[in-house]
Amino acid sequence: MPVTPPMPPLKRVPPGAWTVLAWWAGLVFTFLIRIRLPGESGPAKLAGPFFFQWDGLAWLAAATVLAHLAAVLLRRRPLPALGLLLAAAVLACVPLGVAEIPLAQFLAADAALLFIAAERPRRTGITALLGALTLLAGYLTTRLLSGWPAGTSAELAVAMTAVIAWLVGHSVRQAREHADTLLATAAAQAVADERLRISRELHDTVAHSIGVIALQAGAARRVIDTQPRWAGQALADIETAGRETLSGLRRMLGVLRHGGQGRPCEPAPGLADLDRLAATTTDAGVHVEVRRLGERRPLPPEIDVSAYRIIQEAITNVVRHAGTSRCQVSIEYRADELAVEVLDGGRGLRRRPEGGYGLAGMRERVTLLQGSFRAEPRAEGGFRVTARLPLTARAR
Repeated sequence: MPVTPPMPPLKRVPPGAWTVLAWWAGLVFTFLIRIRLPGESGPAKLAGPFFFQWDGLAWLAAATVLAHLAAVLLRRRPLPALGLLLAAAVLACVPLGVAEIPLAQFLAADAALLFIAAERPRRTGITALLGALTLLAGYLTTRLLSGWPAGTSAELAVAMTAVIAWLVGHSVRQAREHADTLLATAAAQAVADERLRISRELHDTVAHSIGVIALQAGAARRVIDTQPRWAGQALADIETAGRETLSGLRRMLGVLRHGGQGRPCEPAPGLADLDRLAATTTDAGVHVEVRRLGERRPLPPEIDVSAYRIIQEAITNVVRHAGTSRCQVSIEYRADELAVEVLDGGRGLRRRPEGGYGLAGMRERVTLLQGSFRAEPRAEGGFRVTARLPLTARAR
C-alpha cells in the first residue's frame, strides 16, 4: 500500500487567506496605477479628487475591514461573506472616481466565488454567482439612472471574470466528486474481491469436510452390522465435521458470492503456518516475535484462516510502511473468542494510504465472522492491529 503523499503547501492555505491576498493585491495595484512609475510620463490612471486625502483613505480602510471580516466568515457562512466582499468593492470605488467597479476591487470576490463553487453545493454556487452579477448590473444601472458616466464595457469584462471564476470552481468540484466516485467504486470492488478470496478459501474447507463425511458415512454403512462400535465412532466424527462446516456456512453463505469457475485453489494456510511466516519475515529484515497465550486448541477452519490472513496483512504493512525492524504478534485463546494483536514501534499510519485496501480487507474478514476489528496508531509510537473473532459452540 503506497503511503499518502503530503498535501502541497499551497493547498493547505485556507480560502479566507487567498481572499485576503486577492484583496491586498488589488489594493496595491490600485495605488500603483495612480502614481507615476519609472519609465512613464504620468500615472496610468488619474486619482479621484480625494483619493490621497484622509477621507478617501478612510473609505479604503473601511472596505478593507469588510474584506477581512468576509475572509473569517467565508468557510462557515459563504454567502454572507461574499455579500461583505461585494460591499467592500462598492465602498472602495467611492474615492477612486471611476465609472465602474474595477477588476482590482473585484479580485477578492472572484476568489470567493471560486471557492464557493468548488466546496459548496451547486445551488449555493449559482446563488453566489447571480448575486455578484446582480451587484455589477445594479451598480451600472444606478449610475445610468443618476445621469452619471458608466463604464459598461469594463464592467462586462469584470462580469466575465466572475463567470470564469465560478466555472473554474465548478470544474474543481466536479473533478473531486468524480474522484470520490472512483474511490468508492474501487473500494467496493476491493471488498468484492476480498469476499471472493474468502469464499474460495471456505470452498476448500467445506469440500474437504464433505469429502471426509462421505468417506466416513460409507465406511460406517458397510460395518454397522459387524462392528457397531467402530461405526458409532465414525458417526461421531461425521457429526463433528458437519457441525463445524454448517457453522462456517451460516456465517458466510448469506454474504459471499460465487466467484466463477477456475482452477482449484491450494489449501489456505492457518495459524499452524504462522511460525514459517515469522521466519520468512525475519529473514527479510523485520524480526517477528510470536506470543501464544491460553490453551491452544483446534479452531473452526474459517477462524483459523482469517486469523492467519489478518496477521499476514498486518505484518506486510509493518514491512512496507512502519520503518522498524521488529514487531510483535500475540494470539490469545480465550473461552469464547480468539484475540489477535500485531504491534510495532515504527512511524505509525495516521491516514489511510491512497490506493491501498489491506485494512479494508482485514475489516471485511472480521465483519463476516461477526467479530470486532481496530487499526490505530499507538500513543507511545507505532501502530496496533487487533481483531477478536468469536468461536463457535463446538470450538468452545
